[in-house]
Amino acid sequence: MSTFMKSKKKLSSRRQIAIEGVRDGILILPGNHHRMALQVSSVNFELKSEAEQDALIDTYQNFLNSLTTPLQIIVRTRELDMDKYLEDFQSRLKVESEDIYRQQVVNYTEFVRSLIVTNKILTRNFYIVVPYDKHEKDFSVIAEQLSLTIDIVSKGLARLGMQSKQLSSLEILDLFYSFYSPVQAKRQPLSQQTMRLLTESYL
Repeated sequence: MSTFMKSKKKLSSRRQIAIEGVRDGILILPGNHHRMALQVSSVNFELKSEAEQDALIDTYQNFLNSLTTPLQIIVRTRELDMDKYLEDFQSRLKVESEDIYRQQVVNYTEFVRSLIVTNKILTRNFYIVVPYDKHEKDFSVIAEQLSLTIDIVSKGLARLGMQSKQLSSLEILDLFYSFYSPVQAKRQPLSQQTMRLLTESYL
């Protein structure tokens, strides 16, 4: 179990974000409100045939009608960090002995670098947030109810051909981190070690 509770000091940024804590992949908000989040794959609707599009629309409509709770859909567009990608290619130069392959690596990395100078490469992620707003104090009951709802939502998305994955505590924190400190998140991404330090500092 991992818990990240907000400090009583330096509240300005945390008050803006309005997070009480994150525990077992559940976001804890002020007023005893709770959220779970799924990262969801996409479906290229435009590439489907007309019959497939109609079937998807009907399935999506049935999915929405089956829900017993509201959902929040978040589309997150971010500039893709190519530095790590290029660093991996550069590391291959150290172990590659064939000159022809070494030159190919050099040419490719130069091409990618010239490409990102003039064009931003964007990535788009999709999230669904499931709420639990009943005034329940037993966290095990809250976790159980959210898990049941997440399971229903995941199965409904699967019928649409969409894969889903529940975000862990670290992934939830990293999502907020990237929203509010995008430059810092790129330079110093969150890790399990950072998570432990945060837990020790803020509990």
